Amino acid sequence: MSGENMTFVKDFFIVGFPGLHPKYYALVSAILFSVYLSTLIGNGFFLLLFATNKSLHKPMYFIYMSLMFSDVLFSTCTLPKIIARYWFQDGTISFVACFFQMYLVHYFGTVDSYTLALMALDRYIAVCYPFRYNSIMSNRNIVLLSLVVWVLAHGCNIMMVVRAFPLPYCGANTVIHCYCDHVSITRLACIDRTLYSFPAFVYAMVVLLGSLAIILVSYSFIILAVLQIATAHGRLKTFSTCSSQLIIISLFFSPRCFNYLAANTGIIFNTDLQIAIIMLYSLIPPVINPLIYSLKTEEVKKILITKFQKRPR
Repeated sequence: MSGENMTFVKDFFIVGFPGLHPKYYALVSAILFSVYLSTLIGNGFFLLLFATNKSLHKPMYFIYMSLMFSDVLFSTCTLPKIIARYWFQDGTISFVACFFQMYLVHYFGTVDSYTLALMALDRYIAVCYPFRYNSIMSNRNIVLLSLVVWVLAHGCNIMMVVRAFPLPYCGANTVIHCYCDHVSITRLACIDRTLYSFPAFVYAMVVLLGSLAIILVSYSFIILAVLQIATAHGRLKTFSTCSSQLIIISLFFSPRCFNYLAANTGIIFNTDLQIAIIMLYSLIPPVINPLIYSLKTEEVKKILITKFQKRPR
């Protein structure tokens, strides 16, 4: 086909769940809006708590703050458009805006992976080298490491979008997803996408499995160190400091690994079910994480109890 006869896509349309009946549009938009509102309120409350209580200015909480910012920004760059698609039937997104959203989606996913790996390293040093923890994982060092995470996450994600952007999109413009991501967009290109999709897949695996490997190794050493503690109370106390992070890590990595494993072993899902799984593991952790921080962290519970007791009756 000659270039003169091609009609190139100028914008895309976010379909969301292709099998969803229109009578459920209002319900789905209300659910997504509630998820977004809960994300903003929960994480915003914890950020306010962190800003107003110096007792929380510790390395572990600086890492939490980095994860929260990433979660809020991810939800903000994805949810408003899909909510508008179902609430106002406005699913159109410009060509450039779609690729910018693609970049942000993968960028914040990378930030989360790296941050969870940093979180595991923090716990490893706290448990295995407690007397050197304050010098190795000082607030200054954690802030610097968090900044490094946010900077390093740019690299390959920029290249992924730069490679996908100039492809000829001259056919359908319907994105079978709730947001623009690399797979759903490059599928719409008018050429063989293998040369573009395979490097992106390899990069995703390196980020995901590389971070997961660091986490697994760190917690393996933590478990060995915990088992060497003489008293049961000491083992329980040490493990409790890591339990909240294990929950967060499980929520982030388990469904992602399952999704990638299914996609590469020939397991075929219904499209709506696959999108639902992706949305669950992308959007539920930002809602649940602040609750985990509050319920599983002694410092936060003490602050909340103190504030509650000081309320006028």
